[in-house]
Amino acid sequence: MSNKTANMTMTAAVPAGGDVADYIALLKPRVMSLVVFTAMAGLYLAPGTIHPVIAIVAVLCIAVGAGASGAINMWYDRDIDSVMARTAERPVPKGRVEPGAALGFGVALAAWSVMVMGIAVDWAAAALLAFTIAFYVFVYTMWLKRRTPQNIVIGGAAGAFPPMVGWAAVTGDISLSSIVLFAIIFMWTPPHFWALALYRKGDYEKAGVPMLPVVAGIRETKRQIVFYSVLLVPIGMAPTFIGMSSWVFGVVAGVLGMIFVGLSIAIYREQGDRYARHTFAFSILYLFLLFAALIADKAVGFTA
Repeated sequence: MSNKTANMTMTAAVPAGGDVADYIALLKPRVMSLVVFTAMAGLYLAPGTIHPVIAIVAVLCIAVGAGASGAINMWYDRDIDSVMARTAERPVPKGRVEPGAALGFGVALAAWSVMVMGIAVDWAAAALLAFTIAFYVFVYTMWLKRRTPQNIVIGGAAGAFPPMVGWAAVTGDISLSSIVLFAIIFMWTPPHFWALALYRKGDYEKAGVPMLPVVAGIRETKRQIVFYSVLLVPIGMAPTFIGMSSWVFGVVAGVLGMIFVGLSIAIYREQGDRYARHTFAFSILYLFLLFAALIADKAVGFTA
């Protein structure tokens, strides 16, 4: 195949109004990577067995569903994205992708991910995936984000569902263990995003988004970060408390949690935003290491 023919084929495969990179950006790949990892953890930790091919299809559906949510979010938030430094370069506000194209892309991917999950994997998992997408789009993006400083607290549930979807792909149901996985991410989300909001406060003010630092002030936001970080310690260790993991994981989770608390206290005491940036970066590492430890705990045979 000639280069000209290859380029024509690639162009034909991409919706009008943007190139491949733009449509990949619509999927929010960095966010998707953490979603996929936690979903894989839920799938691996679930009791029972699943064929490797079906497992790959399930993870693919969750990834596509997460990407669909991101694309629809960028369509709806294009007005505020254009005035925020962190998001101004996204494809829709920059005009590289038409709003209608982004919406159609997201809706098509959402429908595909739910349908394939149902047909190829499990309809209970498909229903939970559909609920996750709907929650992120309608509850968080369209309702909460622009109306309340509790947007992240309530809306954070959308990011906490993927391990439950992975779990349901294997078992076809929801159990206490999968709810614990949900609770970890749900409690992690506020201090994670509020650390970001502390040093991006000006962006949110310009966009009119009522994030906690904008509405309640810096001091109250720092206090809330400490509060949620402290609560996260026992919740992060909860898999050990319910017999889902061994004491080895419990120790690891406790140490990670105390580091998180230590950083949150440093945020509370500082005048600038140095530790807010450190905490935001560590929070991502925290979640990755916590779920990696759960996987390793089961892999080495500490838990059944």
